[in-house]
Amino acid sequence: IADRDANQKIHQIIQDAFPDDGWLSEETVDSPARLSKRRVWVVDPLDGTKEFIDKIPEFAVSIGLVEDGVPVLGVIYNPALDELFWAVRGQGAWGADQPLRVTPTDRLADATVLSSRSETKRGEWKPFSSLFTAKPAGGMAHKLVTIATSKADATFTLVPKNEWDLCAGALLVEEAGGQVTNLWGKAVIFNQPTPLLQGLVASNTILHPELMSIITPRLTARHRSEDRQ
Repeated sequence: IADRDANQKIHQIIQDAFPDDGWLSEETVDSPARLSKRRVWVVDPLDGTKEFIDKIPEFAVSIGLVEDGVPVLGVIYNPALDELFWAVRGQGAWGADQPLRVTPTDRLADATVLSSRSETKRGEWKPFSSLFTAKPAGGMAHKLVTIATSKADATFTLVPKNEWDLCAGALLVEEAGGQVTNLWGKAVIFNQPTPLLQGLVASNTILHPELMSIITPRLTARHRSEDRQ
């Protein structure tokens, strides 16, 4: 109910202000009409639903504006903590009127990498325990804000995520000096016909090569296993 109500209000506000823009949201039936739009709003009205239900203050409203496939505006708001963060491409990332910067951590062994709570419970992060400190955290928007505010060094997911999970947060990390790529190290392009992305790696840029060096072999092994099946 909270998801749908928030979506309705956000959609109405944006539609009234920018009637010619496209729209992509978790709580709205997708329309191919957005693919013909240069500007598209990519929205998750409640990122971190499990945390919201469990009263863990790691959920957020995530609103991104994409132009020609590239995020140019990102806003993330945590209503539980009344924390607002925003970024504009080429103009930096901000929170509480202060510029945001990622950490300077330069060794993966010294890094704090944010993990999925559900994946951690299933034991999926155990293979990484000797490589860095994994810290379970809430929704993807919360994770990306945590990196942009230098409270953690990196995060990645090897499972598919939707564009609305990532759009605003990806820009915050980039404008705070970090790097966000897909699992193959390429830039993420938004407003795709299928909004499901195959994974994400976000870091302070310095750690990105090390992260890719442990992710790539796992992807290769997974693909070989799928091919055999």
